[in-house]
Amino acid sequence: MEMDRSKCTLERGVLESRVIMDEFMDVRPAKFRKPKERSFEMKNKLVLACILSTLAGTASLAVAAGLKVNEQGAKAMAMGNAFTAQADDPSALFYNPAGIAFLKGSQVNLGSTTIYVPSTEFNGTAPLSGNAPLGVGSTSISEKAKNDIFIAPAFYATHSFEGMPISVGLAVNAIYPLAKSWDDSSAFRAEIMNIAVKPINFQPTVAYRIDDWNLSVAAGLDITHAIVTLQRMAYSPDASVPNSAYELGSMGLDGTATDVGYNVGLKWKPVPSISFGAAYRSEIDLKIKGDANFLATTPAGFNILGMTTGATSPYSRTRASSTVSTTIVLPASLGLGVAWQPTEKLTLEVDGEWTGWSSMKKLEFQFDGPQFANFNNKPKPLNWQDVWCYKVGGQYALTKNLDLRAGYMFDKNPVPDSTLGPVLPDADRHSFSIGQGIHNDQYSLDLAYMWTHFVDRTVSNQNMAEMTGANGTYKSDVHLFGGSITVKF
Repeated sequence: MEMDRSKCTLERGVLESRVIMDEFMDVRPAKFRKPKERSFEMKNKLVLACILSTLAGTASLAVAAGLKVNEQGAKAMAMGNAFTAQADDPSALFYNPAGIAFLKGSQVNLGSTTIYVPSTEFNGTAPLSGNAPLGVGSTSISEKAKNDIFIAPAFYATHSFEGMPISVGLAVNAIYPLAKSWDDSSAFRAEIMNIAVKPINFQPTVAYRIDDWNLSVAAGLDITHAIVTLQRMAYSPDASVPNSAYELGSMGLDGTATDVGYNVGLKWKPVPSISFGAAYRSEIDLKIKGDANFLATTPAGFNILGMTTGATSPYSRTRASSTVSTTIVLPASLGLGVAWQPTEKLTLEVDGEWTGWSSMKKLEFQFDGPQFANFNNKPKPLNWQDVWCYKVGGQYALTKNLDLRAGYMFDKNPVPDSTLGPVLPDADRHSFSIGQGIHNDQYSLDLAYMWTHFVDRTVSNQNMAEMTGANGTYKSDVHLFGGSITVKF
C-alpha cells in the first residue's frame, strides 16, 4: 500500500513537471490564454522565483579581477560580460542602469554565479619557508591554497511606468568580494591564513527615456555593507640574526562598514541596429570598525604586549583584545560599449572598462588598545594601478526561443610586482565563455560557463624585515557557472 502511494506521488510529480515545462514553452501572449491558464502561469512564476531565491540564499562570496566580480548576470557572462551597450535585461542595473528605461512592464531577475577556484599553486621561497626560528627564507617550497567553491547571488527588479518615460529598479548583489585561505602551517602564515571581505550592495535606481532621441539616462545609489575577517600568525625577525623569525602569536580581526556611493548610465540607439552605452560607478570609502584579538603564544609575544615574561613557561598563553579600524577605498569604474546587429539573428558587442584601482594605496590598521601599541604605525603598501579590461561577445538567435552566446575578456591585473602577495596573488587573465538563453514572452532562462586562465605570475619581492612577499611563481585557474531566470509581469 505504501509503495502504491509513493508511485502515485511520483507520477503526480512527473505530470506536474511536464505541465510546468509545457507552460514555460507556451509562447502565446497572455491575453490569448484562458483565465485558468493565466492563474496557473502566475503560480508558476512565483514557484520559479522561490526556487531561485532559495538557491541564491545559500551564498558566500568570490574573487575576481582585483576584488571585482564582473559576472553579475548569466546573459552578460556568456558574452564575456560585453553588455554595456545591449543592457536589455534587468541585470542592466549593474552593467548600465540606463538600459532599464527600454524594458517593458515589471521584470524580476534572480540568479547566481558559482565559482570553482582550484588551488592556487606557489613554487619558490617565502619568509617562513624552512624551520623557524632560524634558517628561514631560503628553502624552496611548494604551497597550495585551499580549494574553494563560492556562490555569488544577484537580484534585480525593474518597473517601467505605463504612459511615462520613467523606470525604476533595485539591484542586490556583491561587487567587490574577496576570499582566500591557506593552510595554518603554510609558509605564508605570517601574512595570511584566511581572509574574507563579504560585501552586499543595494542599488536603487531611476532611469528616464527621451523617445525623440532614442536615448536614456539613469542615476542611482550604491549602498554597500561589508563584513571583513582576517586571521594570521604574527612573527618578528631578529635584526642581529640573518634569516630568523620568532613566533609572537595569533592575530584575528573582525569588522564591518556601511557606506554610500553613486552610479550613472547612458544608452543611445541612433539607429535600430546600433546602440552605444556608458556607465560610471563612483568610489566608496569603506570605514571599517571592529575588534581585534591577539593570543600570545611565546615569551616574545608576551613582550610585544608589554607584559613580563619572568614567570611564564614555554606553554603559557595570554589573550589581549582591542577595537580596530581601517579604511578600504573601493575603486571608481567607467564602462563603454557599442553593440551592432548586422542581421536580425546576430548581435555583436565590444566593451572597454576602466577601473581606478589606484584608490588602493595602502592597508593600515589602527588599534586603540594600549597593549596593541607595537602593532600600530605599520602600513602595508599596496600601490595598485588603474587598469583597463577589454570584452567582446555576441549572440545568435538559433530559433525564436533559443539564443547561443560566446565571448572573450582580457583583464589586466592592477597589483604591481613589488606588493603582490598570497592575500591576492593576482595576474593578467584571459576569460572564455559560452552560454545559451531560452525564452518566451514571460520567461527567460539564461545559462553560462566561463573559464578564466591566470597568466603565471613570477615575483621577487621577499622582505625578511617585514616578513612579507615571496620569490617564486603563482599559478591559478578559475571555472565559473552562471544561471538566472527573468520573469516578466
